[in-house]
Amino acid sequence: MSPVKTPTETELRIRKILKTLNQMIPPRPFTHVNSTTSATHSTVTILNPRDTYCRGDQLDILLEARDHLGHRKEYGGDFLRARMSSPALKAGASGKVTDFNNGTYLVSFTLFWEGQVSLSLLLIHPSERVSALWRARNQGYDKIIFKGKFVNGTSQVFTECGLTLNSSSELCTYLYGRDQEAFYCMKPHHMPCEALTHMTTMNREISYLSVKEKSLFHKSKVGVEMMKNLKNIGVSHCNKSEKSTEKCQTGMKIPVPGGYTLQGRWMTTFCDQIQLDTNKINGCLKGKLIYLLGDSTLRQWIYYLPKVVKTLKFFDLHETGIFKKHLLLDAERHTQIQWKKHGYPFVTYSIYSVTDEGYIPREIDRLSGDKNTAIVITFGQHFRPFPIDVFIRRAISVQKAIERLFLRSPDTKVIIKTENIREMHLETERFGDFHGYIQYLTLNDIFKDLNVGVIDAWDMTIAYGTNNVHPPDVVIGNQINMFLNYIC
Repeated sequence: MSPVKTPTETELRIRKILKTLNQMIPPRPFTHVNSTTSATHSTVTILNPRDTYCRGDQLDILLEARDHLGHRKEYGGDFLRARMSSPALKAGASGKVTDFNNGTYLVSFTLFWEGQVSLSLLLIHPSERVSALWRARNQGYDKIIFKGKFVNGTSQVFTECGLTLNSSSELCTYLYGRDQEAFYCMKPHHMPCEALTHMTTMNREISYLSVKEKSLFHKSKVGVEMMKNLKNIGVSHCNKSEKSTEKCQTGMKIPVPGGYTLQGRWMTTFCDQIQLDTNKINGCLKGKLIYLLGDSTLRQWIYYLPKVVKTLKFFDLHETGIFKKHLLLDAERHTQIQWKKHGYPFVTYSIYSVTDEGYIPREIDRLSGDKNTAIVITFGQHFRPFPIDVFIRRAISVQKAIERLFLRSPDTKVIIKTENIREMHLETERFGDFHGYIQYLTLNDIFKDLNVGVIDAWDMTIAYGTNNVHPPDVVIGNQINMFLNYIC
C-alpha cells in the first residue's frame, strides 16, 4: 500500500473553486428543444419607465425567461450579454445582468452619455446549452492534438504530446515552476527528451455533446436578440455634475461596467484617466522595462506601440515565426518592451519554439523588479478547450508568483488584462465565450486581493461591440492608454 498523499493547499483551492462553479452551473437535462429558453417568448419590461432620462441615471429592465411553449422558466443560468449603444456617437457600454435563479433577471444600464440610446440583450446560450457546454468542457483533455518536434543534428521526428497522455509507451515529462505543472510527450526512439524544440497543434475531430444537445447549437440559435420590441431611449444632460474621481492606480476595485466608449475613446468611470499624447507617452516610457507575458492579444500591443512611439524599434533576436519573443528598444530613452508567449497550453496551427518556454510564473520569478518595471499578464483564450482545472491551476501559480514578486519589490507595477470576447459562431464547444466568461469570473476572484491594475478587456470589447479574438487598433490603443495611466 502506498501512503495516501494529502492534497496540497493548491489542490484544495482548486477543488473549492470547482465546487462553487459546479453549483453555479448545475446539470439541466432537457427532453425537447421546446423546454429550453426562447428569446422570442421571453418578456422584457422597463421598470418605472420615464418620459425623460438624464445622463447618469440607471435604467432597469426585468427579463422573464420563457420556453418555446411560452411557459415561465423555473430556473436561471442563461448566458446573456447586455449592451447599450449609440452608433452615431461611436458610443457603447455593457449592462449588468443579475440572475435571480428563478427564471427572472434584472438587467441594469447606466446611461453614461446623452442622445438616442438603443438597448440590446442577447441570449447567447439558454441554460440547457450552458450546462451541456460545461459538462463537455470538463470531460476531456483531448480536443486539441499537440505534436512535438524533436531534433538531433540533422534528423528530426514528431511525436504526440499533451497535458495528459493515455499511453503505455515511454513518456517525456516536462515540469514547470514551483507548482510542477506538467506537460508530456511520447518519447521518440533514439532521442533524449531534451531534444524537444518545437510544437504545433491541430483540432481533434471530437465532441462531448450529444446529438440532441448539438441541435441547440445551430448558428441561428446563438446570440438571439431579446429586446427587439424596445424603442430607443432619449437621454438628456439635465445639468448633472460629474463626480470627480482620483487618478487611476493599481489596486483599485473595478465595477461592472468599469467604463464606456464615446467617440471611440474608452472612458473609465472609477478613476480619472488622462488621454496621453505622444509627448506624454514618451515621457512615461523613459527608463521603463516592460514585460508583456501572454497570448497574441498582447502581441497586438507590441505591434501597435511603434506606430505611436516612432523611436521604438524592433530588435532582431534571430528567432522565427510570429510566436517568437518580440523586443522593442529605444536605447536613448532606456526603454525596453518585450512580448513573450505564455506556456502550455498554446494552441495554433503555426509551429512555435519551446526552447525558451514562457511559463508566466517562472518569468515573473526571474525578474528582480523595481519602480520602473511593469509586467502585463493575459491568458485564457488558449485554455478554453481544456477542463477548467488547467486554467485555475495556472491562475493560482501566477497569483503566487506575483505575491513573491511584491515581497522583493512592492514597487513593481503588475497589470492584468482580462481576456476579451471573440467571434460568436466559431467553434462554440472548443473556444466559445461562455468558457471565457467562466475564466474571467474565476481570474477576478483569484486576483481580487492583489495590488494589481486591471484592464477589463471583457467589458471593453462588449462596449466596443468587437466580436473578434483580435480586437481592432482603436481598442488596442485604448487598452494601452489605460496601461500607461496605471504605470505613470
